[in-house]
Amino acid sequence: MALDDRLLDILVCPACRGAVEHKDRRHVILCTECGRRYPVREGIPVMLVEEATPPR
Repeated sequence: MALDDRLLDILVCPACRGAVEHKDRRHVILCTECGRRYPVREGIPVMLVEEATPPR
């Protein structure tokens, strides 16, 4: 499920305030700065640091 481009324009990583990008096939929002991956559940990004997968 594709996310609205307007939503992606305003989202930032809550941990480092870095830019994020949507990885549709993996259902995650990826921070391009720190590498945290935030889940997208039922089309809704869960932008909580506690829910993020740490960088590899």
